[in-house]
Amino acid sequence: MDDALPLVALVAASAVIAGAARRTPVAAPLLLVTAGLVCAYLPGVPHYVLDPHIVLPLVLPPLLHLAALDASYLDLRANARPVALLSVGYVLFATVVVGLLVHLLIPELPLTAALVLGAVVAPPDAVAATAVARRLRLPHRITTILQGESLVNDATAITAYKVALAAAVGEGASWAGGIREFAVAALGGVAVGLVLMVPLHWLRTHLREPLLQNTLSLLIPFVAYAAAEQVHASGVLAVVVVGLYLGHRRWQVDFATRLQEGAVWKMVAFLLESTVFLLIGLQLPYVLEGLGDHGVAQALGYALVVFVLVVAVRYIWVFPATFLPPLLSARVREREAGVTWKAPTIVGWAGMRGVVSLAIAFSIPRLTTAGDPFPARNLILFLTFTTVIGTLVVQGMTLPALIRALRLPQPDAQAETLAEAQAQSEASRAADERLDELLRDGRNALPEPLEQRLRTVLERRRNAVWERLGAVNEETGETADTTYRRLAGELIETERQEFVRLRDERRIDDEMMRTLLRRLDLEEAAAYREEDAS
Repeated sequence: MDDALPLVALVAASAVIAGAARRTPVAAPLLLVTAGLVCAYLPGVPHYVLDPHIVLPLVLPPLLHLAALDASYLDLRANARPVALLSVGYVLFATVVVGLLVHLLIPELPLTAALVLGAVVAPPDAVAATAVARRLRLPHRITTILQGESLVNDATAITAYKVALAAAVGEGASWAGGIREFAVAALGGVAVGLVLMVPLHWLRTHLREPLLQNTLSLLIPFVAYAAAEQVHASGVLAVVVVGLYLGHRRWQVDFATRLQEGAVWKMVAFLLESTVFLLIGLQLPYVLEGLGDHGVAQALGYALVVFVLVVAVRYIWVFPATFLPPLLSARVREREAGVTWKAPTIVGWAGMRGVVSLAIAFSIPRLTTAGDPFPARNLILFLTFTTVIGTLVVQGMTLPALIRALRLPQPDAQAETLAEAQAQSEASRAADERLDELLRDGRNALPEPLEQRLRTVLERRRNAVWERLGAVNEETGETADTTYRRLAGELIETERQEFVRLRDERRIDDEMMRTLLRRLDLEEAAAYREEDAS
């Protein structure tokens, strides 16, 4: 029981802080990391040590799976070139360049160990990138590029780390061997994902019990990751491939499953993301204790050097990767017309590191194959920690101001609502035609009131989006659609209280009350989702 309390306290504190962050202008990851740094030295706070054997196989797969489910396969395909240049090209570039420069500037780090550090700090964090894009409402293309980069870059970094680590511990590694290992991991991960995605989707569409379907949904990222790692392929890529396919075809799954699945994954992501970022801040005592002979002042000087290098190297890659391809290809120039210096400025500054970098660093062995201590292992841990904290705090806190200063074009809410209304109108028209076709069949005959009810539902759905474009109530500031939803919610709440009163008076039993309340909950949930999407 005593062993469980620290874990419960960690998750509970993470949820409270993340919930409080929603009431502040500060992004939840930044507030959680800061809280972890402060709480690390409070009396009575347990000593939490990040375990890579838990983070990589148990925390990373569900977070990546959810990000892939929510990503747009079509948008990623349309932006495949910039995504690949960042998720593969930049990570390899940063590994080599940061490693070489750190080796030159910090003599205590041998070249092989410096390359290990370069691979560790190379990948920006998937959760941080998604949180930033979601909160700041970045232009759609920038959001897609950042999300796409964060889905794949962990696989590149982990493979690069394994190659550099083999050289550092004395197992022997060559450029040819490194390229071969990278190719095997990448192609193998994609292949495992391609093999799994169709049968997993078939299972999701043929299971009829929502509880079983959602259990399968929770298991999928772990199955994909473990299957790929079992054959020495990239578990990250397998998870991403499966997630993109299932997300693209999610509409084919039973509606009850989608309703439950959305709520379950939202809760899982909230708890995991919150706990991970608080855990990052709580690593400070462990990292400082391991410095040993390195003084804090000297180590902080090294940390500043590495932070500046990581930020600078990203810009050195991002700007040429943005502007050289259009110069060399007329097709790219035509497709990416209108790209200015502002977009790569944002992409370059949005390179916050996160838990994957720390987890990889903590997995560095203490001894080489010869039995000698791994060179400067504790210093690498410290430099990784300070780079993660530095990018999250410095870049994360200044990114909103940078976006405001650059005056990036914001998504046009009016245009988005208009496009939504047009799409809904076309869908309702198609449904109306289908209803006429069905009613012509004698087997589908309905009394006039019920037929009219179906047409009223379609009409209401068609008009709801247009009403958001309508006039605003001068007293409340609400559109007609907002007022409608608010009043509908009041009516549902009145019915809910009446059902409870009838149960308390024993005029209906608990089972009947739950059935009636569930119908109201589904109706209210549907209205809430429509409002949330708007």
